[in-house]
Amino acid sequence: MLHNPMRFAHFIDNETVPADGGESLPVVDPSTGAVFAQIARGTAGDIDRAVAAARAAYRGPWGRLSATERGRLLRRWADAVEAHADELAQLESQDTGKPLKQARADAIALARYFEFYAGAADKLHGQTIPYQDGYTVLTIREPHGVTGHIVPWNYPMQIFGRSVGAALAAGNACVVKPAEDACLSLLRAASLAASVGLPAGALNIVTGLGPEAGQALAEHPGIDHISFTGSTETGKRVAIAAAQHHCPVTLELGGKSPQLVFADADVDAALPVLVNAIIQNCGQTCSAGSRVLVERAIYEPLLDRLAERFAALRAGPASMDLDLGPLVNRKQQQRVWDFLSDAQAGGVPLMAQGEIVEDAPAEGFYQAPVLLRDVPASHRLWQDEVFGPVLAVQVFDDEDEALALANGTAYGLVAGVWTRDGGRQMRFARRLHSGQVFVNNYGAGGGVELPFGGVKASGYGREKGFEALYGFTTLKTVAIRHG
Repeated sequence: MLHNPMRFAHFIDNETVPADGGESLPVVDPSTGAVFAQIARGTAGDIDRAVAAARAAYRGPWGRLSATERGRLLRRWADAVEAHADELAQLESQDTGKPLKQARADAIALARYFEFYAGAADKLHGQTIPYQDGYTVLTIREPHGVTGHIVPWNYPMQIFGRSVGAALAAGNACVVKPAEDACLSLLRAASLAASVGLPAGALNIVTGLGPEAGQALAEHPGIDHISFTGSTETGKRVAIAAAQHHCPVTLELGGKSPQLVFADADVDAALPVLVNAIIQNCGQTCSAGSRVLVERAIYEPLLDRLAERFAALRAGPASMDLDLGPLVNRKQQQRVWDFLSDAQAGGVPLMAQGEIVEDAPAEGFYQAPVLLRDVPASHRLWQDEVFGPVLAVQVFDDEDEALALANGTAYGLVAGVWTRDGGRQMRFARRLHSGQVFVNNYGAGGGVELPFGGVKASGYGREKGFEALYGFTTLKTVAIRHG
């Protein structure tokens, strides 16, 4: 442990504010297992203060800004984030363990979200509705007021950008509770917002533990809408807490996303995507392509090529910028180990695995990428989210079997289909139970503009694109009788 670790306070009303109770939490570098910083341990009192600041901003300077002015502020914020991308990437890399190149891509994505919503802010229009003679009926989209944002540790900058960017563009004031494992980049981004002129109280960040600060935010009667990204179980608790004061919720939860590879697929194009979709961010991605379904005619050849790629993958400290960094913490590492132990006990064949570099610190939270074949559809590894670099592969014989395997989990976030058959592309795009379906690609490069969210246990509501703006507004109908 460092003798004088960096200390980070809450960001409330454009000021750095210590925790109401004066307590702090350690921040651990996943690459080394060592404490390098301290964050404020937020309480219900801190959430009260942040909500009050947001409400004052919404009723005051921030709420009086025009949509055009909000857009210009977001654009200036985007420019500031881009100018400080390397600094933000360094913070997030050390905080989460992700390789620097991935962290920098996330910083650029954060700027892109603000850029997108800057341009969208004054394009959030209502409608006029043809009605009876003597009436004019119109709809108006209005902000909810004060929105709460519970941001996870796997992609803090990106998820902050897509939810807070949309909420601010729509005119809401925000209170953010980031994961205690990853909040440093967001605190710095907030200070950049203040530096470009975002009015005090429009954005507030309270750090701390989920059962303390997170629970206080979810159940706070002063919050008018909540955006939550995280596990399915925690999402249920957030929704129940918010329901006590009739607060609407957007939930983006877990996934067990399949990629289906048919015999007519362009395998050369598919292979690097299949691998990257499970190793990106060390597999700690809700939309990770964690299941691959392969048509029998190409099953063995494709497995051999996947195994060759997996064996060449390397995991190590974030600063080394390898294929994978460490997992975020010891708890997550143990979770992955438990899944792999179950697979070994159940006789699931290990096809290949990568390596952890020799000079990786022994106290870091490392996991080599693992490829497992012939995973039974009933096995925990096929059904449940691992949130680690573990790829489960299974064979299918026809379209009906492929569809049953793909849809046969509780989740429905993302799916990929690899085939040259146009009719099959459309059949699977329609029949897969998933919020997003990608054909002959997976993820489309992030897609700031593309609505994102799930069905079933993967949640409800949509983030990203214009759909997120709609979600951060409430629709008012005005009927005028004028004769």
